[in-house]
Amino acid sequence: MLFFRLISESALFALQALWVNKLRTFLSLLGVTIGILSIIGVLTFIDSLESNIRGSINRLGQNTIFVEKWPWTNFGPDYPWWKYFNRPVATLKESNEVRKRCQAASAVAFQASGQKTVKYRNSSVEGVSVIAVSHPAERIEAYEFSSGRYFTEIESAAGRNVIILGGAVAKGLFPFGDPLGKNIKLFGRNLKVVGVLKTEGENIFDTGNDNNVVIPINYARNITDIKSDQVNPRIMVLAKPGVSNAALMSELQGVMRSIRKIKPGEEDNFALNESNMLSQNFDGFFTTMSTVGFLIGFFSILVGGISIANIMFVSVKERTNIIGIQKALGAKSYFILIQFLLEAITLSIIGGLFGLGMVFIGTLISGALGMDVNMTVGNIVLGLVMSGTIGVLAGIIPAWSAARMDPVEAIRS
Repeated sequence: MLFFRLISESALFALQALWVNKLRTFLSLLGVTIGILSIIGVLTFIDSLESNIRGSINRLGQNTIFVEKWPWTNFGPDYPWWKYFNRPVATLKESNEVRKRCQAASAVAFQASGQKTVKYRNSSVEGVSVIAVSHPAERIEAYEFSSGRYFTEIESAAGRNVIILGGAVAKGLFPFGDPLGKNIKLFGRNLKVVGVLKTEGENIFDTGNDNNVVIPINYARNITDIKSDQVNPRIMVLAKPGVSNAALMSELQGVMRSIRKIKPGEEDNFALNESNMLSQNFDGFFTTMSTVGFLIGFFSILVGGISIANIMFVSVKERTNIIGIQKALGAKSYFILIQFLLEAITLSIIGGLFGLGMVFIGTLISGALGMDVNMTVGNIVLGLVMSGTIGVLAGIIPAWSAARMDPVEAIRS
């Protein structure tokens, strides 16, 4: 009880000293505030950027393999584009063969895409991604509808002129009306709207469906060349529950080599891609950015710590005679030590709280501007821990010098 009483008295004395010297306190707070603002602000931005990028990548599907002409990795000055340029593209026939042969797959779908303008009466939306898919795509893409439905198997097989609209496209064509049952123009032909997808919001890699329209592949094959490089044809393969991506890729490689009659020893003329490949490409980038951000913030907060140390030395010098009186009245050395150390820690933590508050205000402003930036609990704890640590390091030497003073010499000063 005595110990806690001394701690509370020391804390109260420290707060009184900070309140009396308002200008000095403000200047000390400013250094720590800027330091915490720098380090937590940078780390919050990097964490939010990483979260947005990984969220965009995860929309591609964690347990989906894409059979394509071009691989997603190894981009750079040494990327052997010439090696992949003459590869054949994936075809609908190959997709059907994979569906028959691949035992580790729960669903196999073919997809081709391109950009077109869609129209409804006097309204039009340009640059819309037209996604042509075979029927099992619903199981792989997991479309979420705000209204309407997915294609029926008969509509997909017969290549009916039906279409599903993304949220942004539906809003652009029908700002005040219901799209379902209406006929819109695409490729100069009428297509009936049977479904509208939920609005997902923007993401960095544009992997959402807001600006997409979806049509059956058997309809698309009659009005465009789905074997062209321009439509990025690919086969999407979803793994069965309990089957790892590695196991699926291993079997899929053998199936595709068999379908394309690739001889033993010859290189694959196709790429097997998964979302983890993109994530791994960004791992090094995020590590580097976090390190750079931490170093920038560390030097900023170090400057704040030095300012606190200077202020504490001045405070000890100004209150030397008070220290002497306290010791003459029986105050222990550790009481004096705790008193000045708590003053430094309190000063640093208050500065840290101001810095965190400014970062939080920044996230609110970013949210109002449409940017998804959020402070994590980890960054808040890190800011407080760093503030307290800087307070201890900046105040320990001045506090130690005050605790070791001779009471008689201190009173004479």
